[in-house]
Amino acid sequence: MPSNMSRYQNIIFEEQAEVLANVSFKGEQNIMRLRAPKTAKKAKPGQFVHIRVSDTLPLRRPISIMLADPKTGTIDLLYKKIGEGTRQLGERKKGEILPMLGPIGQGFDLSDTAKRYVLIGGGVGVPPMVFVADQLVNKADLVLFAGSEVEFPFALKPSTFMLPGIAGNTTLTISSLEERGIACRLASKAGLYGCYEGHVPDLAKDYLLALSDEERGRCILLSCGPHPMLHAVAKLGRDLGIPAQLSLEEFMACGIGGCAGCVVKTIEDGQEKYKRVCVDGPVFNADQLPEFA
Repeated sequence: MPSNMSRYQNIIFEEQAEVLANVSFKGEQNIMRLRAPKTAKKAKPGQFVHIRVSDTLPLRRPISIMLADPKTGTIDLLYKKIGEGTRQLGERKKGEILPMLGPIGQGFDLSDTAKRYVLIGGGVGVPPMVFVADQLVNKADLVLFAGSEVEFPFALKPSTFMLPGIAGNTTLTISSLEERGIACRLASKAGLYGCYEGHVPDLAKDYLLALSDEERGRCILLSCGPHPMLHAVAKLGRDLGIPAQLSLEEFMACGIGGCAGCVVKTIEDGQEKYKRVCVDGPVFNADQLPEFA
């Protein structure tokens, strides 16, 4: 293990991850399943892996973990092919080996099972929300709102769960979540049938405003997605007096805290401090982040 990883020994693992599946979907989206038993055993929602996508690109790419199964030793990743690295990742075939570091970062705090967790994910920020839902099912109240401007890369179906404040034409949910008893609704500005026509934070707002003061008072917002969406979620939390945890998306080089290329300004005890998104985050409390104040 490289020396600059020594302090992360037994926390971050270097694995030769085997590609078990790499399925393409519309909108340049892929879902990849990897055999990575060490990462699968330790991964928590909000963490990510750092993958070397090919021999021609030495810099690794950070990808959020969507699901981890310690029993099978597998992890699932959802990514979009938006650059050369992710394009090459999309070309990887079953049986190929990808050098990988994981799991990396501070994930979401899911310790208070008396809370109602309101999960808000947009685009490639949806996978961490799916992972949170997987971990909280049958442990705490939760509802998931997902947004996308392209077709969702999941099987969808009309939901049987009634949610307050949600219009009757907003019907679709992710089938795998529905089958596990997880309430979910979808949003898109792409005119997708059965989806809320608008941004996903607005869909979540309709739901929250329909709750009683007591119900709203025990909610907490968890969110991952592009910065404009996170700004909207942070404002929603401030306006309604609901705490929020935000998972930031940033460009990364080393991915393990050595280069400090992904720092973000935070406020702690009234003092400005710069934190590394990769290892001090990517999840922060919204009230720590002056950018989102």
